[in-house]
Amino acid sequence: MGKRVGLYMRVSTTGQTVENQRIDLQRVAEQRAWVIVGEYVDHGISGTKGRDKRPAFDRLAKDAGHGKLDIIAAWSIDRLGRSIRHVATFMDELQQQNVSLYLHQQNVDGTSPSGRAMLGMASVFAAFERDMLIERINAGIARARSQGKRLGRPTTVTTKTEQRIRDLARSGMGKIKIGRTVGCGTSTVQRVLA
Repeated sequence: MGKRVGLYMRVSTTGQTVENQRIDLQRVAEQRAWVIVGEYVDHGISGTKGRDKRPAFDRLAKDAGHGKLDIIAAWSIDRLGRSIRHVATFMDELQQQNVSLYLHQQNVDGTSPSGRAMLGMASVFAAFERDMLIERINAGIARARSQGKRLGRPTTVTTKTEQRIRDLARSGMGKIKIGRTVGCGTSTVQRVLA
């Protein structure tokens, strides 16, 4: 029996069709004696959407995770997603599950040593991009802090409320009761009193 393959196809608008993708992928599966165990099609869904917004892609990933697939075939890498981070994460998941990836337009066959090398390099570049993004974010946070900017979610507690929290604490009231009295959470009371 040949390797089990899941064909993933996606179009961004409902007016488009996946037929060209289907024809090419079915032909490749036939040429390589792969057994098509499922077609996963997302119609009218952008590649920028995450897995949670693409039901067929989510089902495909779950089937791969449950050992139902040996290979995932897609017409092009942009069918899997438009975000390098999302695609790299998906490729890492597949690698951990020993599921190969075939990308028709890029002529990348993860079942071959050279294909695995290409996918590995793509993962390295995606990891590099992720690390650079984290570095830029941390530099921005450090700069903002050095300028005295307050980071995080804006507080809804006013200076007047903070003073009331301190007064109630001095009167001996507990933090939970203070929070209920002034209409904020216990963690806010703890932050004000710290």
